[in-house]
Amino acid sequence: MEDNRNITVFLDDDPKPFASFAPPVKIVLDTTKIPDGKHTLKIVAKSSNNVEGVREIPFIVRNGPEISVLGLKENEIVDAQIPITINAYGSETSEFFIIRGSETPKAIPAWVWALLIIVFAFGLYYLIMYWDPDLYKSSF
Repeated sequence: MEDNRNITVFLDDDPKPFASFAPPVKIVLDTTKIPDGKHTLKIVAKSSNNVEGVREIPFIVRNGPEISVLGLKENEIVDAQIPITINAYGSETSEFFIIRGSETPKAIPAWVWALLIIVFAFGLYYLIMYWDPDLYKSSF
């Protein structure tokens, strides 16, 4: 029996196939040649009985730097003056790894402060309730 299995790969809605192979195959998708944004990889596989199977995989390409904005959220209602911090960082590679601080400075979350206060309050309560100076006398 002739093996006419085939895998055809399409990118987005392009009618021209991105690639065509006989299975099994390993490919490398070079996203540097694809513009940033939402895309769909469509894979059409044909069996030896000429039955087709289709699978679509949506993905997002972001080769450019990540942009972080603090102080303004999407669809937020604002008035007056708003301080905004904007940072852009990417996957630049270098030979040296140097820690220079946080890439995007953020405040400590409120739940961390609440947890810290609870732990401190419990320790203070325990100290006040169970303090006995006789336990700490020297045995010498």
